[in-house]
Amino acid sequence: MTEATLAYKIAGHEAGIRLLRDHAPEVLEDPKLTNLHSYPLGHVLEHTALLTGTPAREALLLGLSGIEDSPQPRETAQALPSRYEAPANTSQVQYQAETHVWDRFEIELGGPAEGNPVVNVMLEVIFISGGQSVRVPGFYDGESVYRVRFLVPFAGLWTFQTRSNIASLNEINGSFTASEPRPGSRGIVRVANKFHFEYTDGSPYRPIGTTAYSWIHQPAELVEQTLETLADGTFNKMRMCVFPKSYYLCENEPALYPFEGDPESGFDYTRLNFRFFQHLEAMVDRLDAMGIEADLILFHGYDRWGFSSMPAESDDLYVKHVVSRLASYRNVWWSLANEFDLMPGKRANDWERYADIVQQNDPTGHLLSIHNSIQFYNHSRPWVTHCSIQQNQFYLTAEETTRWREEWQKPIVIDECVYEGNIDRRWGNITGQELTRRFWEGAIRGGYVGHSETYAHPDDILWWAKGGELHGSSPSRIKFLADVLAESPNGYLEPLPQQDKVIAAGIPDQYEIMYFGFSQPIFWHLEKATETRFTVEIIDTWNMTIKALEGTYSGRFRVDLPGNQYIALRLRAVNTEGAG
Repeated sequence: MTEATLAYKIAGHEAGIRLLRDHAPEVLEDPKLTNLHSYPLGHVLEHTALLTGTPAREALLLGLSGIEDSPQPRETAQALPSRYEAPANTSQVQYQAETHVWDRFEIELGGPAEGNPVVNVMLEVIFISGGQSVRVPGFYDGESVYRVRFLVPFAGLWTFQTRSNIASLNEINGSFTASEPRPGSRGIVRVANKFHFEYTDGSPYRPIGTTAYSWIHQPAELVEQTLETLADGTFNKMRMCVFPKSYYLCENEPALYPFEGDPESGFDYTRLNFRFFQHLEAMVDRLDAMGIEADLILFHGYDRWGFSSMPAESDDLYVKHVVSRLASYRNVWWSLANEFDLMPGKRANDWERYADIVQQNDPTGHLLSIHNSIQFYNHSRPWVTHCSIQQNQFYLTAEETTRWREEWQKPIVIDECVYEGNIDRRWGNITGQELTRRFWEGAIRGGYVGHSETYAHPDDILWWAKGGELHGSSPSRIKFLADVLAESPNGYLEPLPQQDKVIAAGIPDQYEIMYFGFSQPIFWHLEKATETRFTVEIIDTWNMTIKALEGTYSGRFRVDLPGNQYIALRLRAVNTEGAG
């Protein structure tokens, strides 16, 4: 073993743990070993007193050099032959004759189960309608079942033909008819007006997101409780990991693993556990039924099972399978990583390769991003549809939202700006009042801010990690903000020039919101055009009240304010008929 050996391997080895006790007890006592046990030992040591060249570190490394680091042998993915000769098997084909636009059309085929079909079988379908063709990859789903899923983009008669290196799966033809969308079906979320979002049908989408990284990996009762909590309609986006997570206050074993194997004997990263992925897609479907976008995080470094350090061919196999399986779901977003810069085993070319695999296997064209810890990814890359940002000091640098918009010319989604809670981590103990302020600050500056909650729990059930129930004071206030935003004439807010460092957004001289944040003035002077009259409302963003002032206003006028923090003013121009 060396300092490049992953920390969890050393801590899980009898001789390794003995060396740590003898030479580096402070490492075992440091919570970073728990938080970073999937990182190389050298990375962990740099965060303790054992810096390079210290006698204790040299003694530790000398002792480790005598321990053999023997990883579990794993099958290496084999190159796909041009024609895989499987035993003869007449494919059974099932599909619907009719469907709707923006519905998921599925073809189920029976095929060979011998060998490793995920590695050795190629399957895709070409869909054709109105002179347009769409290539859709298929995937193996276990027990001799192959599936191809297609999110139908427009109405009409569609024909299809399969392509495969398996004779029984090749050149299967069929057709179906797609009618107009079902009532309430809006398509997928896409970028609109450069900095915002809308559904395919053009209706606005304003992300009011939350994070529960590992909620789908919890016991069934807790999963159901999470879904019940989400059903109140506060949030319309959920950040969540595909892989289970091993981190502070999230150390329980999941019920299902993505690959065949177990923690004791190791995992075969070329053989998928289809029950795991079937559970994942069922949870995505449950979110879709509630109108919630599933922001799926494909990789993260908080791992004790080796999923963050698989061989490149296994990474690629996994990404292709997830995308082929879920690209037909309306409510999917792809996030290549949570905190990509805390995954030292992966380089820029890896992330670029994953992005290419996603795009090649997602004919629907879902939103695609990557999330940082400290160092930003190059969001100007053409595949990045929106900026998924972590900014732990957002309360000091809120003005950066506007600068990021100007720099990257893309929507700014601050998915992590510190959480409401009371745990012993700097990122998990702000008040609900402060998180609410950050939501307003980001919205008025033309961006979107994300929520999560980290209140200590006797059973370590924190929303941010495991879901469950919400205990904080910010969700109802965030919902109030969402209701205010929904009244915007364009469905979104654009920043306006500041007045005496007070931020504002809206449409000049038509619809304007000013937000005072920490300030608590008892009055405010405004100067508007004399030819336009405005109604004025005082919005108490914490107490969730809107007080309409009597009459209308124009020119230079004074508005008396309650003298509290977190107050906003809303002005609406009055039209010639007297309606706002």
